[in-house]
Amino acid sequence: MRFVVVTGMSGGGKTTALKMLEDAGFYCVDNLPVSLIEKFVELVAMPNSEIVKVALGLDVRADQSFADVTRVLEHLKNTGYQFEILFMDADDKSLIKRYKETRRVHPLSQDGRVEDGVRKERAVLEKVKKKADYVLDTSHLLTRELKEALDRIFINNEEYNSLMVTVMSFGFKNGIPSDADLVFDVRFLPNPFYIDELKTKTGNDKEVQDYVMGFEEAGAFLEKLRDMISFLIPNYVKEGKYRLVVAIGCTGGKHRSVTLANALYESMKNRGQYGMKLYHRDVTNQGT
Repeated sequence: MRFVVVTGMSGGGKTTALKMLEDAGFYCVDNLPVSLIEKFVELVAMPNSEIVKVALGLDVRADQSFADVTRVLEHLKNTGYQFEILFMDADDKSLIKRYKETRRVHPLSQDGRVEDGVRKERAVLEKVKKKADYVLDTSHLLTRELKEALDRIFINNEEYNSLMVTVMSFGFKNGIPSDADLVFDVRFLPNPFYIDELKTKTGNDKEVQDYVMGFEEAGAFLEKLRDMISFLIPNYVKEGKYRLVVAIGCTGGKHRSVTLANALYESMKNRGQYGMKLYHRDVTNQGT
């Protein structure tokens, strides 16, 4: 039997993940009282059980201590039950935004301040996050991308180290992305903006891509950048990093940065045991 415990920050995507696992053939149970967890596991693990894939949703509730949940999980492991922990996470800004949009009350926010609830919850879940087999950061993850990550782990049984790499293009004139871990400047390349037939196009168009990548410097930059990112990724994984944002910028974020971001993404998306996504921040903005 494959037994997955799905937990994480409130608003991090636990419910969505459970629905996707259910669609994938998992028997899913959510919000089971702590006192029933051990009995439930014993029942589904019986030799004559027809259930072969189980996902159990556990999270912070105002009416129960998560420390009790942790103790039950430790007891199950010591008893010989094997399970994986999937931790659904997101940065504080995204969690607060989601709560404000839905107008829901955070389970640990007694005074109504979502910020306080998120802070308390992080402290409560710190230990279980460290023990998680997989951590999925949904801060900027599309539903389709979340499904792809879950399929890789639980359907295709691929190795997955929980690192989500985002390749982002941007324009320096609109500011450097605040969440960028690595920033690269491609303004040394000739600018398609000054070519009449390319000015209104973007790095998503083949004509612009051919123009930018037609320069030897662009190919050399891409090769060196790919080699460096490939070197850094396993070291970031070793240090427990779950999200890496590689930002490539030009003046306006429409031509050169988009072209190089696309090229880097395509050259690396199937090369490693990590998730990868592409995001163009300023491609719709006007400018060079």
